Order: sequence, then C-alpha cells, then structure tokens
Amino acid sequence: MIIDVAKFVSAERLYWVRLEGLLDRIESDPESRLDMAGIKELHYLYERTSADLARVSTFASEREIRVYLESLVARAYAEMQETGRRESRMRPISWFFTAVPQTFRRRITAFWLAVAATTAGATLGILVTVLDPASKGALIPFEHLRISPQERVAEEETGDEDRLAGHKASFATALMTHNARVAVLTLALGVTWGLGTIVVLFYNGAVLGAVGMDYIMGGQREFLLGWLLPHGVVEIPAVLIAGQAGFVLARALVGYGDRTPIRARLRLAAPDIVTLIITVAVLLVWAGFVEAYVSQHHQPALPYALKIGFGLVELAVLVSFLAFAGRRSGEAA
Repeated sequence: MIIDVAKFVSAERLYWVRLEGLLDRIESDPESRLDMAGIKELHYLYERTSADLARVSTFASEREIRVYLESLVARAYAEMQETGRRESRMRPISWFFTAVPQTFRRRITAFWLAVAATTAGATLGILVTVLDPASKGALIPFEHLRISPQERVAEEETGDEDRLAGHKASFATALMTHNARVAVLTLALGVTWGLGTIVVLFYNGAVLGAVGMDYIMGGQREFLLGWLLPHGVVEIPAVLIAGQAGFVLARALVGYGDRTPIRARLRLAAPDIVTLIITVAVLLVWAGFVEAYVSQHHQPALPYALKIGFGLVELAVLVSFLAFAGRRSGEAA
C-alpha cells in the first residue's frame, strides 16, 4: 500500500526512466540484439514497473501516472516476447562464445573471492608441508601422492608399459565424474551463504599447495609442472568458476544492501549461475580427456617440455577467451 504517493513516485521514477530509455534504444535499432546483461535488466525493470502499476492502480486520482505505466509495461512486454523469439534462435556455439565470457566478467568479483579462498588454503598447505613434512599424509587424500616424490617419479619414468592402455576412456570418465561432484558441491554450498563454498575451495587449495610444495622440496619441479599443467590449467579454473557460481548464489540469498525480494534476486541470478556451471562442465570434460591422454604420460614417452608448453598454450587460450571473447564495443577492460 502506498502511503505517500509523491514519495513513491520520486523513489520509483528512476526505474521507469531506465526502462523507457532501454526501450527507446532497442526500438531505435530493431536489428540490435540485447546481451545477457541487457535481457536481465529489461526483465527486472519490467517486473518492477508492473508491480508499481498494480500499486498505483489503487489510486483513482493518479490517472496520468497509471496511463504512463500501462504504456511502459505494454511496450516492455512486447519487446520481451520479441527478444525471447530472437534469443531462442541463437546457436549454442554463438551463445557459448558470447554469454559465457560476458557472464564471467560481469561476476568477476565472485571469481576473485574464489581465488582468494583457494590461495589461502594453498598457503596453509605450503606452510604445513615446509614446517612438518611428515604431516602430509593427513592432508593429502590420495594414496599415490603419499609416497615420496622421488619414488613416484622413478616409478612413472621407468614404467615400460602404458598403465592406462585400453582404459583411458573409462579413466577420463571417472575423472570427469569426480571433478563434477566437487564442482556441483562447491556451487550448491552457496546456499550456506557461501561459507560451505569457502570451506571446499580452501581445502582444495590446501591439498594443491601441499602436493606442489612436496614435489618442489623433493627436487621434482619439472615432473610436477609436466604432470599438473596440461590438465590443471583447465581443471583448477573450472573449480574456481564453480566457486564463483556458489558466491553468486550466496549473494542472491544474502542480498546485503538490496531491497529486492529474495525470489526476484534468485530469478535474476539464475541465468548467470546456469551459464557458469555449464562453463564448468565444458572445462571439466576437456580436462578429463587431457589428464587421461596427456598428463599421465611421462618422460621419456612424452617430454616434459612438450607437456609444459601444451599447458601454457591452454592457459593462454582460456585467459584470452574469458577476458576478451564477446567483448562489446566500449566495454571496459
């Protein structure tokens, strides 16, 4: 219920003007296509203006405002229907190369939060390994990583047979399944206001830091890079993006400083969350195949320099994709 009409109009007029300006811009260029951010803004302003119209309709004396809002809502509804038809015709590949990097950049703060949580965990893992090397068994969950780096490298480099011969596809599938579970868990724990997401990222970082420092202290830096880089430069960012999606979900739930109802916040965040988790799925599929077919082959079968170079190329492509693909003219770097 509106108690002070003048105050209500003054507070809401900003949103009406934004919607009117957006519609004018769209209608001035019928061939233009809204990006994901534009579609979300249009949907949000349409819902807010529709709610305002319903509230204003209870005041018979505010006929001029009611007519203005009715016209605005009708225009927005018509444009949303047309936008939906246009977007439904978009090809998946075109969507992937535009919506994915745009969404990633728009939610970049959540990504850096995921990086910070993982880095904090990695720092702890490094410190624990340096100060108390014997404790790595309690921190590292994988049995084959608990033996000394020298023993594992000797075992891997002197093996005459391909241990995964005939099983690479099943091994890759197992890796994808395991990593997908971790990614989905990282996202889902966003419902704990992000605390669970932080815990998962912190733990993954601690394991990564402990393993990395263990191999560096054991003088196996080249083996470490040749083993981790080919799949790690894709797998680790995938988990970070899953954390990014978890923090987007947490932000929508908490809504600090945002008076929008929680259901509206979740509706607005849902497209970005779905886009990010689809990105994670694609990255994990690629990482699974690379780990099975490249990372598990060591020198002399596959020179470390070649594997390291391959990993660096992957990293450059991924960074370029997320940073520059789908960039609109005038978008800030």
